Amino acid sequence: MTYLETRRHELRKRRLMMVDGNLTVNTETADTGASVRVNQEGYWGFAASSDTASDEIARLTDQAKRNAAAMARFGPKDVLPLAGGTYRGQHEFRGKAPIGRKELVERMAALTAWCKQRYPDLKSTRIVLADEHHAKRLATSTGADALNTIQRAQVHVIFTADGKDGAPVDIIEYGSAKGSLADLELSVEAWAPQLEQTYRHLRAKCEAVPARGGLHTVVLDAPLAGMLAHEAMGHPCEADLVLGGAVTGDLVGQRVASELVTMIDFAHTYNGEELMVPVYCDDEGTPARDAVLIQDGILTAFMSSRETAAKLGIEATGNARAYAPSDEPLVRMRNTVILPGRTSLEDMLAGVDDGYFLMKTGNGQADSTTEFMFGVTLAYEIRKGKLGRAIKDTTVSGSAIKVLQATDAVSDGMHHSCSGYCGKKQPMIVSMGGPALRARAHLGGE
Repeated sequence: MTYLETRRHELRKRRLMMVDGNLTVNTETADTGASVRVNQEGYWGFAASSDTASDEIARLTDQAKRNAAAMARFGPKDVLPLAGGTYRGQHEFRGKAPIGRKELVERMAALTAWCKQRYPDLKSTRIVLADEHHAKRLATSTGADALNTIQRAQVHVIFTADGKDGAPVDIIEYGSAKGSLADLELSVEAWAPQLEQTYRHLRAKCEAVPARGGLHTVVLDAPLAGMLAHEAMGHPCEADLVLGGAVTGDLVGQRVASELVTMIDFAHTYNGEELMVPVYCDDEGTPARDAVLIQDGILTAFMSSRETAAKLGIEATGNARAYAPSDEPLVRMRNTVILPGRTSLEDMLAGVDDGYFLMKTGNGQADSTTEFMFGVTLAYEIRKGKLGRAIKDTTVSGSAIKVLQATDAVSDGMHHSCSGYCGKKQPMIVSMGGPALRARAHLGGE
């Protein structure tokens, strides 16, 4: 039996950068195309084009079938029925009326002028704005017929000052929202409290001391805890990586975290509200459902596509997603979070006699063993339950399983962000977040 999937996909992107009042980047791109994917005798064939006309779809269908037939020369396979149901529906986010380039530049200039007047000792102020819009029309031979849209806007404000040793010191503040830049608050009034706090952190970082390397008690603020959930634990719970040998494949039903930890990849809704990256069906037409990866510390499930679900004998979760019109769907995360606990962040910090509060990260990497290393760009000492000196940029590393098993407190707050991309052969818009965690991890030091 042949499975057939057709996707028409439009991707529009904008990006602006202002450096000290000068507009240095101003780009708009549009990428439109169609793709066809077939599965014949257990082999996939794929073809894509920038043309979305009906006759081109027919040509792509023929090409995809011939590509699958070419792959079948490797020999017969045990063919499993592809898992997953069928979705029909349309979902479009309708936000505020779009903002033109002139108004965006004016808002960036107003923020820059305010920062220059308020913080005259800054060496540089950079503001980056970006948004993107994905519209995907999908049809499959199983009867799926869906229109899905993903819209994301983001802003980065970067302050630079001279450190006590004369070297430049940077700090970045992020903002993100569902929708276009019109849906992202960019006024001076809205940003002033956040920028005041960012500036205080920058001045503290200019006087920073090195961290003491080694194993320490750490409080991971929500952005870092979200990165840990996504990079170090989320990827090893993607079914294609499980089939490729991820350590999680043999751990279902076993304890991989403290009983305080529940981790979920949400499809589209949390607490009755639509999330930043709502996926009602994936790019295979599978109805999307929440994937409860860890329940009270026990590994329970994986995120899957139709094929990976069939191979593992599990339910398809609707996690097959493609970034660009010419990309094939891969198993990707959507809105991956650890659920909040019951401890206030203040009480978590007060319970640390000697440790570190890790607040911001600039990057991270992990592998299928759950080993990870993240850059830490803002952190403070904790001494007798109080925040002390800021520390210089460093790294935090370890095994996500060991860190989550050592977690003895989970904060009652919930933070969501979709300000970056996830990389896995192709970029992808995802959201991540959750509460703060208190655990044990290794810090780099001098």
